Amino acid sequence: MRFIFKTTIIFFLGLSAALAQDIEMANLYFKQGEYEKAAELYKKISANKDQARIIHSNYLLTLTRLQDYDSAEKFLKSQIKYNENNIVYRAEIININELKGKAELASKDLEELIDMASKNDGWVYELQTYFYKTNKLDLAVKLLLKGRERSKDPNKFDTQLARAYLYLDMKDKMLEEVLNFGYRAKNFDYVQATIQDNIKTDKEIEMLENILYARIQTNPEETYYSEILIWHFTQKSDFARAFIQARAIDQRQKLQGFKIFELAGKSFTSADYKNAVRMYQYIMTEYPEGELYPYARKWMIQSKEELVKNTFPIDNEQIKELINQYNQLIADIGINPKSVEVLKNMALLHAFYLHDYDKAIEILETAITASGNNQKFKDECKLNLGDIFILKEEPWESTLLYMQVEKSQKEDQLAEIAKLKNARLQYYTGQFELSKEILDVLKKATTREIANDAMQLSLLIQDNTGLDTSEVAMKEFAAIDLLIFQNKYTQSIQALSKLFIKYKTHSLADEILWLKANTLLKINKIDEAVKDLNTIIENYKYDILADDALFTLAKVTEENLKDKEKAMNLYRSLLKDYPGSIYASQARVRFRELRGDYVN
Repeated sequence: MRFIFKTTIIFFLGLSAALAQDIEMANLYFKQGEYEKAAELYKKISANKDQARIIHSNYLLTLTRLQDYDSAEKFLKSQIKYNENNIVYRAEIININELKGKAELASKDLEELIDMASKNDGWVYELQTYFYKTNKLDLAVKLLLKGRERSKDPNKFDTQLARAYLYLDMKDKMLEEVLNFGYRAKNFDYVQATIQDNIKTDKEIEMLENILYARIQTNPEETYYSEILIWHFTQKSDFARAFIQARAIDQRQKLQGFKIFELAGKSFTSADYKNAVRMYQYIMTEYPEGELYPYARKWMIQSKEELVKNTFPIDNEQIKELINQYNQLIADIGINPKSVEVLKNMALLHAFYLHDYDKAIEILETAITASGNNQKFKDECKLNLGDIFILKEEPWESTLLYMQVEKSQKEDQLAEIAKLKNARLQYYTGQFELSKEILDVLKKATTREIANDAMQLSLLIQDNTGLDTSEVAMKEFAAIDLLIFQNKYTQSIQALSKLFIKYKTHSLADEILWLKANTLLKINKIDEAVKDLNTIIENYKYDILADDALFTLAKVTEENLKDKEKAMNLYRSLLKDYPGSIYASQARVRFRELRGDYVN
């Protein structure tokens, strides 16, 4: 059936049925490796110049496999006679000469052919394709450069050369061509995609950065290369160096801090609060009368807040200072719909760090009243109130508030957040089946963060309740987790120590140590936390918390123990042993900071 179908196609191309059958049979012999039989039929077919074009590739390959180079050369010369402008036929004759051992003649002819082809863009593209097919990429480069030279256009064939250099693993030259094209065409997408796909190793990254720095120094008034460098650093969450470049552009072009403000937002979102503070402070210092000043001021305090909350042990004096700064901001801008976010942030500091629940509730109620018709904000405050009622050990009030928000914001992401909070509350109180039902729905949440949180908690419940039908261990663990949420750290650490001894061989063991280590850090018991982190790394190396423990240990060694060399070794170990870790990017940046790569 296939034979008839192919024959029919050839017949409709204007060939006789007999000729079509000859071609079909010759191709079959070729496919089966019966080259002598194939050659005989192909020779018969090639007597006609039009028919010869149909079987050209297979016939030539057949003759080369039979090492019948004279027949191959004769066939090609006849083809060229009728197709003088076909540059590929000429290249194929040169290839036959190479196969015949005439390397010197072939080399001379190639030079002449490349010189001839370079006069015509069409020939350049055709011959380039042939060089790719025959794996002669060095000749492709030579051809493209000759064509560029002849055209007197320094950017001619830049994307084609970039591809050839990539295949030759000459990534420095590839980047030069890519950047030339990107600058000329103002095409960020092409440059970014090429860098993302092909610049992977530390050596390649360093090469890219050196090339960009060189271009910036050569063209100080041109911001294009700085923009690429800023994007590159942002991709790596390297906001310290991104800030240096953005600051230079801001000062050179007098951008009033807008580029810095955008970068600061990305730094904040990426949890690099230290550099976010630096950027917002820069805007406030450089443009005190500028349009962005009030926004930078608000976000700087919020960045400081996140920095304080994520630097252990948490310093209550710094919490009080943050509250003072929020109060000063409220005094300056008043209580109105524009300042309600500030009130909410201040309320949560009172609740979670100063344990002044009544004051927190009072501030939240003020914020709700001042928010006007902003129902979404009001519901966000209800979620915060729900959390505070958990702190006050009134979980029923929390459930009601979470359910109210879920109903009010059912078309919004806020409903999913409310569901997650409710699922966590059910987990805290040992209602694992109900919690897991909610979490299984949230695994398909619209945001990755919620879906991931739901997945992690669901797996924690599933992995540690399946074989333990009484669920005793999990209930004890969840109850301690609730104590930690309520900031009852000393009590929770004592309970976790007992729990680990009791369930040392249970699947919860590494989870218990991880929770205990993080809680110890919050109350500045660094040495004890380090001991638990090391236990995870040594005894639970292949469990899912191993890279979390290693990164945290490196961070503690750097920030708390001030042991620079040891911290560098730990970051290096993470990059080596867990290259796919979510902490790899941060580890790389921190390692380079400790090595002294960044200059302010």
